[in-house]
Amino acid sequence: MDALIHEFRAAYAVMKGDQLAETLNPDVQTNAAKLQAIWGRGNVRDATADLEFLFYSDPSRPRISQKETAGWVEIYLSYWKAVGEILAVEGLRTDAKASSSSRTTVYNAWKDLTLLVVRGYTNHEFENWTIPCLYVTTKYLRLFAIQGDEERRRTGGTEDTDMAIMQDDFDPEQEDNKLLEDCARHLNRVFQLCYNDRAPMEESRKWGIYYAINLLFRTHFKLNSTTLSKNVLNAVSAGRVDMPTIDRFPKSQQVTFKYYEGVLAFLNENYVVAEEHLTTAWQTCHKDAKHHLELILTYLIPCRLLTTHTLPSSELLGPFPRLQKLFLPISAAIKKADLHAFDIALREGETQFIKRRIYLALERGRDIALRNLLRKVFLAGGSGEAKDDASPARRSRIPVNEFTAAIKISSGEEIDTDEVECLIANLIYKNLMKGYIAHEAGTVVLSKSGAFPGTGV
Repeated sequence: MDALIHEFRAAYAVMKGDQLAETLNPDVQTNAAKLQAIWGRGNVRDATADLEFLFYSDPSRPRISQKETAGWVEIYLSYWKAVGEILAVEGLRTDAKASSSSRTTVYNAWKDLTLLVVRGYTNHEFENWTIPCLYVTTKYLRLFAIQGDEERRRTGGTEDTDMAIMQDDFDPEQEDNKLLEDCARHLNRVFQLCYNDRAPMEESRKWGIYYAINLLFRTHFKLNSTTLSKNVLNAVSAGRVDMPTIDRFPKSQQVTFKYYEGVLAFLNENYVVAEEHLTTAWQTCHKDAKHHLELILTYLIPCRLLTTHTLPSSELLGPFPRLQKLFLPISAAIKKADLHAFDIALREGETQFIKRRIYLALERGRDIALRNLLRKVFLAGGSGEAKDDASPARRSRIPVNEFTAAIKISSGEEIDTDEVECLIANLIYKNLMKGYIAHEAGTVVLSKSGAFPGTGV
């Protein structure tokens, strides 16, 4: 415990928030020996006595207010207890009580610590330079919640027999993410702690708001509760006047926020806005952050397909093998105007597309493949007779039967003219074609200039 508090003092003396937060790092993979030294003999009386001496009696203690000192003593005692639970589940404790620990008890112990850190800002006069302590506690709160829920799913929970008998009235999936749902409520409290701070900007907790928001977004997406993220986004938009501009925050936070802002717009089918946010995330993201770039492209590619009808190049997808497998077959089918190949590519990637929430957007890409097919029919029709000395004009009246034949060949399926007329009407409505259907004549009359907007024809 002495070494831990000396690290606290060193960080506090130079007011280094990241260095201070490192004293609360529970990563047993990299700090096993350190955590075991902190735990010591596992005697709570010894731990309490050490903390009281180091914070209240030691001549070299930092000169901070009694109120703030009380807050840090509570935090480090709670951290000590959490460390004990972590060491127990990792098999690094041999005492009798270690067998009663689980991932759930780790989560509960860490939750107590997180709540004490939050209380430090409301009750114990913690300054805003210590905000990284909130970062580390909330980060691991989410991680321990996920691990706890996974353990519960593996073991079937810890309910006793009587309770198990009475579970027929409950949705079995409701308990699957019980800890993560509880975590989300506490993360929202941290968001409110930062959002509602009215201190001058240089002393404000609002400098921690985007970290809290991004962690909330990740948690809501994990819970498949994106509506809650939209509520957070609305609150941020309403209070943006009182917040520092996003470009003053670390780039990692900018990229994450813009990514989720773009995905939320994407899920709301606002593809133009989604493209704007995702493009900003793509341009801001570090070139070596391949995983993040891949996530951004997963949504940016369908956006551009629908907004500008732009297909990804093999060069763009070169560093991302998984995206190549997902998008190149669809892109090739659209370029070739091969409806059958498009349907196969969509079907083969269906599981991944649904998992990533991009299936419906990609399905709309069939309209672009169909547009390209009808454009080929139009170009193959050649030119009509020239009038006077004018150059021959391209034939603008196309029999519906020609379009029907092309769709049958391309899709490999039977289709009647009424269905074809519906498809053409849909393309005209979406401004993928310009013209009208002369139903009685069985003809499609296309515009003599720009029959297929954006294609040069």
